[in-house]
Amino acid sequence: MNDNQIRKKHILITGGAGYIGSVLVPLLLRNGYEVTVYDLFVFGAESLFSCSFSSDLHIIKGDVCDEEHMREVLQHGNIDAVIHLAAIVGYPACSKDPDLATRTNIDGTRNLVRHLLPHQKLIFASTGSCYGAVENGFCTEETALNPLSLYATSKAVGEDLVKEVHGVCLRLATIFGVSQRLRLDLLINDLVNTALTHGKIDLYEPHFKRTFLHVRDVARSFLMALDNYDKMKGQVFNVGGDQLNYTKLEICNIIKKCLPSCEITLNTVGQDQDKRDYQVSYKKIKALGFEPEITVEEGIDELVKILQHVSPEYLEKTKNV
Repeated sequence: MNDNQIRKKHILITGGAGYIGSVLVPLLLRNGYEVTVYDLFVFGAESLFSCSFSSDLHIIKGDVCDEEHMREVLQHGNIDAVIHLAAIVGYPACSKDPDLATRTNIDGTRNLVRHLLPHQKLIFASTGSCYGAVENGFCTEETALNPLSLYATSKAVGEDLVKEVHGVCLRLATIFGVSQRLRLDLLINDLVNTALTHGKIDLYEPHFKRTFLHVRDVARSFLMALDNYDKMKGQVFNVGGDQLNYTKLEICNIIKKCLPSCEITLNTVGQDQDKRDYQVSYKKIKALGFEPEITVEEGIDELVKILQHVSPEYLEKTKNV
């Protein structure tokens, strides 16, 4: 590189081949970043095929629980910023293997924070599940956390670790939509797949209110956090949009508009372990200029379009637990 060239900012993405990462990586490359994906590739690397041609993409197979490897990558990789996505995600997956979830979500985050260099920015993927049961049904970033599952608790601990080094914590709404590494254990994705596969949805807690965010808008929020890091560092931000608050029954009715033959039946058997029944304020991140671009209707349309043509073998691989 000669003196007239400007070095591209280099972003390390832990868990970069996952549901969010496989959308975020090409977005960062298109915006002129150099990107290193650090991932165990439990689900393979196929999600990165579309951007594998880029000379600005680097791939390292690694585990955030491997402290020595994490230290080496951070201190010798010419890294400007870290987007920390690597995690065991969702309460079913965490409940299935609590030790792995604790090591990955808490110890892995601690390893990263411990070896982060002073100039390196850190953006952490947290979750609205941290709020747990909310008494008045409305959350701001100042609402006391009441995590009710190992997943939520591990993310709340992760937030504390990240804030110790003045990083940015993004509390994401419930994500939906098509990604190169599809997940069907997310509420909207699961409901659409159930409607397509079985022609009916058996719905519990139908009036529980949730807030949603398309995976491509999630990726945009991380890009925005990189661009506005100095304004956001050391803080937590709810990420979503006021227009994307829906009850579970309202979501099912939108699905039924796309699939009129789908039957919706209500029952009292199931329950959400995280007790997510609340509306979230996004005033803080909106003040920085972030608003979602993709509606629930658009996301459901894309899911219906794609899922009805996906092979059963691929769908089996999308299982997260």
